[in-house]
Amino acid sequence: MRPNIRRLKPYASARSEFSGEATVFLDANENPYNGPYNRYPDPLQRELKAGIGKLKQVAQENIFLGNGSDEAIDLLFRAFCEPRTDNVVAIEPTYGMYKVCADINDVEYRKVLLDGRFRFSARALLDASDEHTKLAFLCSPNNPTGNNLEKEEIKSLLRTFEGLVVLDEAYCDFSDAGSMAAELSHYPNLVILQTFSKAWGCAAIRLGMAFASMEVIEVLNNIKYPYNVNRLTQEEALRMLRKDADKKAWVETLKAERRRLERLVAPLPCTVELFPSDANFFLVRVTDANALYGYLVDHGIIVRNRHSVSLCGNCLRITVGTEEEDNALVGALRKWSEEHCLTKG
Repeated sequence: MRPNIRRLKPYASARSEFSGEATVFLDANENPYNGPYNRYPDPLQRELKAGIGKLKQVAQENIFLGNGSDEAIDLLFRAFCEPRTDNVVAIEPTYGMYKVCADINDVEYRKVLLDGRFRFSARALLDASDEHTKLAFLCSPNNPTGNNLEKEEIKSLLRTFEGLVVLDEAYCDFSDAGSMAAELSHYPNLVILQTFSKAWGCAAIRLGMAFASMEVIEVLNNIKYPYNVNRLTQEEALRMLRKDADKKAWVETLKAERRRLERLVAPLPCTVELFPSDANFFLVRVTDANALYGYLVDHGIIVRNRHSVSLCGNCLRITVGTEEEDNALVGALRKWSEEHCLTKG
């Protein structure tokens, strides 16, 4: 930890000083009218953590909940990285918020390129590290490449890296490899990030999860804002936990639709290479990403242009939608191909 964080006396909110049953609340300067939203929410989200813990088979004391996974990412920098002294390492390409949080916190961000098939090497990350490297960021399935990272390489990094390994599993529900949450007891330096934004279909409620050792979770709780997850978000997340069967059905539908969409996009004249995916999106290299992206925008179809990202020249990242949405995309890709590309074969 940073020395100032180790010395920190956490803020004690009214709802953190008292937990239990009562009928008269005169401790938090709340308006007594307009219940239940006049009352501050549970600052530690106990009921929600109990539900998540049961579903994920993770103890409540190993769970942190935040305003999206981005909050946990930022707090890890604030807790463990001394500005202008420490550094972090991360695979490249990957989710852009790791670097943004590093820049905001004035921490050096060291990129370690994946290979040509978007695979990572624990040794390469270790070689980029030094005594001031506090965090190592991995994302599996990776964004924007869509592929799982090799678990043995992840475990090798966990065994040898002396800082925290942050494994972002935002898309793990779509992957046959599943989560590494069961490994938490074996690796005290492992921090796993998950989210309600993807498989759960709850991007709007902004709820991220971090699973880690009790010591790390305690640090995050000490430095977070007192009521970082509002009551509406907690209520909706609890409601969604009761719809786990629906979530699993959505995941299977999206995986099947991804395979169908891949089969339609792969043979198009505009497609140079379609990369295998374990997520609810895939990366495809096309003949001219900038021109094709502009054409799709003009036709009301928005994908993600990743042309400027390392190793992703002329690549588009395509999220799997409904069958109707995906058919509209394929139709537009075919039309553009007819006008701009030679027919394959």
